[in-house]
Formats: sequence, C-alpha cells, structure tokens
Amino acid sequence: MAGKRSPRSVEFKAKVALAAVRERKTASELASQFGVHPTQIHQWKKQLVASAADSFRDGRKRPRVADHEAELYEQIGRLKMELEWLKKKLSRLTDRLRGLVEPGHGRLSIQRQCGLLGLSRSTFYYRPAQESEENLMLMRLIDEEYLRHPFYGSRKMADWLCKADHAVNRKRVQRLMRLMGIEAVYPKRKTTIYAPGHKVYPYLLRDVTITHPDHVWSTDITYIPLRRGFMYLVAVMDWYSRHVLSWRLSNSLDTTFCLDALEEALSQSQPEIFNSDQGSQFTSLAFTSRLESCGARISMDGRGRALDNVFIERLWRTVKYEDIYLKPVFYSRILYLPPSQWVTATQIRRGTRISIRNIPAFHRLL
Repeated sequence: MAGKRSPRSVEFKAKVALAAVRERKTASELASQFGVHPTQIHQWKKQLVASAADSFRDGRKRPRVADHEAELYEQIGRLKMELEWLKKKLSRLTDRLRGLVEPGHGRLSIQRQCGLLGLSRSTFYYRPAQESEENLMLMRLIDEEYLRHPFYGSRKMADWLCKADHAVNRKRVQRLMRLMGIEAVYPKRKTTIYAPGHKVYPYLLRDVTITHPDHVWSTDITYIPLRRGFMYLVAVMDWYSRHVLSWRLSNSLDTTFCLDALEEALSQSQPEIFNSDQGSQFTSLAFTSRLESCGARISMDGRGRALDNVFIERLWRTVKYEDIYLKPVFYSRILYLPPSQWVTATQIRRGTRISIRNIPAFHRLL
C-alpha cells in the first residue's frame, strides 16, 4: 500500500484556493487537476476569503489575542504534541513486548509469559490484515479513474472495472472506495443548509397581494449540472414582474456569491419585503444586516415549504427543463460565461414578465 502522503505546502494551498475563488472551473475539475478532494478545496477557499481582509489591516490595528488565551493555545499545542509522542512510544513498546514472548519456551507457556509482561494474549496473537495484491491493484485503478471521473460512484466504477476485464462486484468496489476515503462528487438533495446559531425570521407573505414592483423580492439557490461536476446558481427576483434582477454562479455554497447578487440587485432599487428560505447563506449576519441597512423587511419560508417561494422555484424548473437539460453538451463545454453574455436585468423593461427565451442568452451563442 502507498506510504503516507506528505502535507501540502502553503504555496500549493494558495494556488488551489485562488483557482477556486476565480470560479472558472467546477470543484470536480479542480479536484482532478490538482489531485485534491473537492471538500478540501472548499475549505481552502473559505480560509482564503476569510483571511483576505487581514491583508489590508494596519499591523498596529490588528486585534491582539489576550495573554491568557495565548497561554491556553500554547498548552493545547504542547499537550497535542505530547499525546502524539506517547501514542508513538506505546505502539513501539507493544511491538517490543510482543517480541519478548518466546513461543517455544519449554517451561513457560505463552499465557504465562504474556501475564508476566502485562500483555494480553489477543495483542500477542493479533496480526493486522493486509490487502491482497489484487485489491491493491484495484485500488490504484480506482484512484486513477476517480481523478479522471470524480462523479463515478460504486456502480459506474464497478462497470468500468468489469469492462477492463476485472471481475469485481459493486460491494467490493464500495468497500475499497470506503477504505480509500473517496465518494462520488454529486449535488446533494438539499442545497438549504441550516445554521442553528442564526436568527430565523417569520414568513410575511401569507395572504399578501403583490400590487407594484419592488413590493416583494425573493432569492434562492439551485445547482446546475455539468459534464464534470456542477455549479451553484443564485438569483434575485421581483415577484410583481417576475423579473430576474441579478444572479451569480459559484463552485461552492458560500455566502459571498449570494451577497454579490444582492448588492447588484440593490444597486437598481430596494424592496419592501425580501423573502428567502432558511439556508445558512441567507440567515448569516452579513446577509441579513445588509437587508436591514436598506430598510427591507425580512421574510423566510417555513422548513420544507418550497411553495412559499413558488415563483423562483418555477424559474428554476423553466431554466433547467427548457434550456439546460436540453443542451448538456453545450453547457459542459462553456461551463459558464461572464455576466455580459447573459440577459441582465437592465435588458428587460421593468414591469414585463420574463420568459424562458430571455433568461439565459446562451441561445445566441450556439
């Protein structure tokens, strides 16, 4: 089996995080390019975005950690180092004690020898099971194919191995993929991730009649499937005109691209009520404080109540089933384009209802 992988350098992490921030490729493609799991890429991207503001702060104004907190961090680091050292020495001590047992001793049995050494017989007899050469070869093939097709699950991986003249079943592939710590990259069913510590606002649109533009805006997130992964799409819509005010694409479910879409929409006008679901992006302090600063009343759907935001849910159905799903090759080829090549809010006269022919301007690029 391959040796322990060396830790990634800081320069490598920064390079991968910058590529993720540019969002010119999906997380799956970045994972294939750099040989890193998509979850790790999302974590590095969040670290880069979170620490970006510190680069522009004056060193004298940076918040200083209290002395007692610094001492606690030092103690935690020291205890962690000591624990790792102790685990390493104990493992070596167990191997040394096991080597002191003499199975062929004529007068002392193995049981008595283990008792004298303070070593259990199960520890003495234990031999870690090693993977067979065939399994090691299959794991190498699975790893190589996973880097090429990170969306392959156990079914497709088993089919691919069978086509390559390796007689394996799905259960065996599942066990090997679980042992390697890899799984297929695919959009999860829930793009709404709740944050327990965030404030949840009540739903304000029950029995409300929408009478004029900017009366109610709403937002939501969906995923756009591509040939080698998927992207997340957020849009802000005016309920009266069904007008898409702004949108953004991202390769991760962070708050930044939602805030960018909100800022673009607010640069055109301001709503009286802003409705969203209870996703952590929309309940975050950065998002809600921006809405409160412009005087908008915040409304949120109930859990599992997709119909509370029915107009933008209908938009997702129209965009996907009448455009994206009909052109899978085209969308996988271009990934996504700059905003100037999509129909923007300024291209549609305010007060008119939007149609599918006006949503993405991909038709003009075919």
